[in-house]
Amino acid sequence: MNRINESVPQEFILLGFSDRPWLELPLFAVFLISYILTIMGNLAIIIVSRLDSKLHTPMYFFLTNLSLLDLCYTTSTVPQMLVNICSLRKVISYGGCVAQLFIFLALGCTECLLLAVMSFDRFVAICRPLHYSIIMHHRLCLQLAAASWVSGFSNSVLQSTLTLQMPLCGHKEVDHFFCEVPALLRLSCVDTTANEAELFFISVLFLLIPVTLILISYAFIVQAVLRIQSVEGRQKAFGTCGSHLIVVSLFYGTAIYMYLQPPSPASKDRGKMVSLFYGIFTPMLNPLIYTLRNKDVKGAFKRLIARIFLIKK
Repeated sequence: MNRINESVPQEFILLGFSDRPWLELPLFAVFLISYILTIMGNLAIIIVSRLDSKLHTPMYFFLTNLSLLDLCYTTSTVPQMLVNICSLRKVISYGGCVAQLFIFLALGCTECLLLAVMSFDRFVAICRPLHYSIIMHHRLCLQLAAASWVSGFSNSVLQSTLTLQMPLCGHKEVDHFFCEVPALLRLSCVDTTANEAELFFISVLFLLIPVTLILISYAFIVQAVLRIQSVEGRQKAFGTCGSHLIVVSLFYGTAIYMYLQPPSPASKDRGKMVSLFYGIFTPMLNPLIYTLRNKDVKGAFKRLIARIFLIKK
């Protein structure tokens, strides 16, 4: 029993970039601004999508799910990171680390699947426009969204359990900004080859397979768009699909770099920066990408603002 107690610390020290204290103030400012923009942008998309009847379509139903996911995704890590940057003791309780690991992993896996679902929605809308309302009916949309969330959280239960079962032998300095599987595996005092192989296999399932399906969908979408005679119709199709493709590239590109490359000491700092990108900056950029490149969302914002001014008058 004493050996077990010794191997499970009461708290973890999140090192982050504590060896470079001159970075702390700029990082605090960047994280705080990014978090505020993430909250405001994603809340705005959720509110507009619910209040504007013209956005009550499968595409914006999935976009609302993505915005809700991104809100929770960043909230699971950024507040603790801001507190630690301002503190001399950069610690997180064992329970807090477990919660952070589980939630961050669950939402990350859910986003992998949700982005693939969104590409399927665009494929049906552009390649099967006459059958779109029949195929993408409300029940199927709910089932696809629910399957993404349930699969993501189920995988997180498995991954988190396997990671937390590894003996730490008193090690508690996590060389990262938050509790993530690769960083916690490096703390273990036993061979982690089996865990790394299992993590690689799961990463292939949740990263490579969805991104492959997305690329196949977009190959068909490009063919269908090029056959559209109307220039306006072609631009609209490329606009909505272009937004989704940018989000896919940002998220999957950084996540694949983090989880599918062989572990090496030289890649630690690069890994920290990459995880910040898909954990903080991508959720912040998602609303900007979808609003700046999407006429429907911009029109909905204008109608909502006009409605607010009319109420005030």
